[in-house]
Formats: sequence, structure tokens, C-alpha cells
Amino acid sequence: MDCRRQNLFFRLNIFLLFLFLVFSLGWGWLPSNRVVVLTFNIRYLNLRDGPNAWPFRREKVVNTLKFHQVDIAGLQEVLWPQLNELRQALPEYSWLGVGREDGQRKGEFNPIFYRWERFKVIDWGTFWLAENPDSPGQRGWDAACPRIVTWAKFKIVGQAGEFLCLNTHFDHVGERARRESAHLLKKWLTHYLADKKWPVVLLGDFNSSPDEEPYYILTNNQKEGLAFQDAYQISRLPPYGSSFTFNGFRDEVFPGQRIDYVFVLNVAAVYRCGILSVRWDGRYASDHFPVLAEIELFPKVSIQKPQKNKNN
Repeated sequence: MDCRRQNLFFRLNIFLLFLFLVFSLGWGWLPSNRVVVLTFNIRYLNLRDGPNAWPFRREKVVNTLKFHQVDIAGLQEVLWPQLNELRQALPEYSWLGVGREDGQRKGEFNPIFYRWERFKVIDWGTFWLAENPDSPGQRGWDAACPRIVTWAKFKIVGQAGEFLCLNTHFDHVGERARRESAHLLKKWLTHYLADKKWPVVLLGDFNSSPDEEPYYILTNNQKEGLAFQDAYQISRLPPYGSSFTFNGFRDEVFPGQRIDYVFVLNVAAVYRCGILSVRWDGRYASDHFPVLAEIELFPKVSIQKPQKNKNN
């Protein structure tokens, strides 16, 4: 290549870079704050499940997160051995959480897995869905088991703005416990947010269908002064997949069993939401289907060029 052509090539590259910067800084948008979130009850490690036992499903759960390029996943019914295996199989993720029985490793976890390169953890913790929410191992009201909420405050690396993610699993027996859990969760969040308008993503297995009281409490502005939105209902794209989330490892239709949700508060938009009703050679990854949503956390902010003063 002669000097003239080399010089022309260099100038062309500089020009293209200039156009990119002009678009980015003059008329474009700040870096993306979209996140892909997933809630997934993975079914606890129970060898009596036979061909549906955890060792036969582990790879399916791992590949679900990988294939869908999930940014943040709230998992339920995770025992310590499962957590260790997931941690080793998902090195691109870190996790937060404690066991519900003792606040350490005993009992089921509701861990939050997140891409450690993309998100910075500002704060996190756990509280129990019980009359004494700060006491590990507490069973609330008529619940059959201790139930917890794992929460974390994140920021996207390289961006301003913080957001909250919560992951929970309401009791499967206690009707009062599910109602009171919904109130307690909203009360805790109202206190934590104070007057802040941080985006909030709530993930979990709520053991309640949309026509039951816990769902109504969460999605209506009563007592606690805030109301979640169901991502499945407000998605810009039509909801994808099954109409129910519990499958019981059986190839049947379970009407009214949409009990796993992605709820949002103070977010800019939900672009898509779906129930991933996938069979793997006749088998399911769990007795629940995962629910996935793509969310714009913050409103897009255009960086405008300064306008000239007409009087000058």
C-alpha cells in the first residue's frame, strides 16, 4: 500500500470514529440498562424423584441460564449441594443468599445469581417472612416452613443509578402466611425505599394465582402505598410460552397454576416476558417452568447538543 492510500485509509478510520462519537454523544443514548432476569424454582435435591431427580436435571438448569444469557436469576428450593454445583458450573455468575433454617447453610436458599462483570453489589441481606423477620429460622403465621426474602441493591458497572432485586418463595400451605408475607414484603420495601424511586425487580414462587389475595395485595396500592406490576401483563411483546408455571413433571395442562412471577416497580419498560415451557427429550428441567423478562430499568436519557442563543 503506497503512502497516499495508507493516509486515505487512516483518515477514513478517523472519520468513522468521529461519526461514532458524534452519534454516541450528540444524538445517541447512554449505555444500555436493559437486564434479562429469570425466576426459577429448580426443585430441591430429592433422590426419590427418580428420573426427575436433581442429577438428571442439573445440566438443564445450568443451560437455561446460559442459553438465555440471563443477567440476574432468582432461584428457589436450592439446597447447599445444589448451590455448590451451580456455582461451579456458572463461573460467570456470583451469588447471594443464606439457608432459611439457620441463616447460614441449613435448609433451602433463595439465591440471587448475577453476572459479576456487569453488576456491582452495593448492599444485600435476608429477612424472614414471619412476625420477627430478623430472627433466622422463624416460621410465620400458619406457614409449614420458614420462608425468606433475599434482597440486593445493585448498580450496573460503568453507569449511574441503583436498583433493587428481591427473590422469595411464599409458603405452599399457609393461606394467612401468604397474605401476611405479601404485606410484610411491601412494608419492608416501603421502609427501605423511603422517598427514593429506585427500580425494583421482585422474583419468586408465590404459590398464588392471579385471582388470589396475595397477588392482589402485591399489585394494588393498599396499606403500604406501593403497587407492583406483573411483567407478564405489561410486556410490550405478547407473553410467550405456557399460561401456567407449575408442571409437576407431567405432560399435562395445569390451568390457573401461574404461580411464579416477575414483578416490577419504578422501571422504564418491560420489553418481553415469557414462561419457558420447554421439554428436554421428554423431561423437564424442574417441576416449575422458569419465567424470563427483559426490562429497561431506567428511562433513556438523550444527551443533547447545547443550543445556540438566538440573541447572539
